[in-house]
Parts: sequence; structure tokens; C-alpha cells
Amino acid sequence: MTGRPLTLDDIADQRAYERVRDGFRAQVIGAKKLRRVTVGPVVTLTFESRLTMRFQVQEMARAEKLTTDAQIQHELDVYNRLLPGPGELSATLFVELTSEEELRTWLPRLVGIERSVVLEIGEGAGRHVVRSVPEQEHESHLTRQAVTSAVHYVRFPCTPEEVAAFATGPVRLVVDHREYPYGRSGVVLSDATRVELSGDLTGH
Repeated sequence: MTGRPLTLDDIADQRAYERVRDGFRAQVIGAKKLRRVTVGPVVTLTFESRLTMRFQVQEMARAEKLTTDAQIQHELDVYNRLLPGPGELSATLFVELTSEEELRTWLPRLVGIERSVVLEIGEGAGRHVVRSVPEQEHESHLTRQAVTSAVHYVRFPCTPEEVAAFATGPVRLVVDHREYPYGRSGVVLSDATRVELSGDLTGH
């Protein structure tokens, strides 16, 4: 199940992880190719899953040399909050900037970006619109009045009708922030991405 919390049993100790890391990284990179959607020049969403969150915890434990159950459980508590629950998608939203000039230009302009991403599911009279909702635990740390963060965590809660419509598509990802004209036409999800994310929505 997609939203089943990660536990200590899911996290390998460091020596065991080093033995499998290359293969595991390749698996996660392959999954992220399907789960990563770029809208315009600087906004990218990566839709998270149990696999991607397990990788995040493993890599954090490796980088920070976390060895005790208490240390790793703290990381699990943080990342488990980012798992999608039943009938929802969970994503990390990146404002991808590479220079100081871009940072000064975009971060003040894109305040509120975390509430400006929309899934348009289906088309015509039967089209559904699902707007992003910031992940509550992180919102207070990331949201500012005058400048936004380069990283946000968002959810897309869907009704059963929207879940069913998502499975058949088409699905378009739109960014309708007033200061981001590049996102208004949106990006149609590939069939492979839509099928992958449909599994999140149905818990498979």
C-alpha cells in the first residue's frame, strides 16, 4: 500500500545499505523519471511514494551517519508525513534556480506557489479540477510573506470520482500563479506517468 508508514524494519543498517545502494539508487532514479513533471522554466514537481521516501531516509541516515533507532525513527516521523494517503497524491515542489540573480528574481515573485498547482482531470463538461494543498506540518516553516521557499510539500486530495477519472485521463498539470505565466497552459501527463500515479491514488 502506498501510504503505509515506513518503519525501522524498512531501513537497512549502513553496511547492508552500502552493499545494495547502487542498485537501489538506479531503481529510484527510474521511478522518479516517471514521477517528475516540469512546468515552465523553474517549477518541477516530484510525486512521492513509499519507495522515494525510503530512499530519502536511507540517504539521510548515510549522509548524517545516523545509527541509533531513535535517530532513524526521527527521520521516519518526518518523511512518513509526506507519504500520500488513500485517494491523494503527495509531491515535492521545487523552484529550481541556479544563480543569485534567479533567486532574487523568482522567490519574491512566487509567494503562494504552493497553492497554485492544479490537476485538471478529464476534459469537457466532465473535467475535474484538484488544487494543491500545502503539507500542514511543513507550511509554517516554509511560508513567508515576502519571499517563498525553493522547496514545498503539497498534496492533491481527490474524490472517488476524480480517482476514477484520473485512471482514464487525460490529466494536465497546471501552475496558475499570477506571476508565473509559463505554467498556465500546463503539461499533459504521459500515459506512463498517469498510470504510475493512479497506483498511488488507489493504494497499489
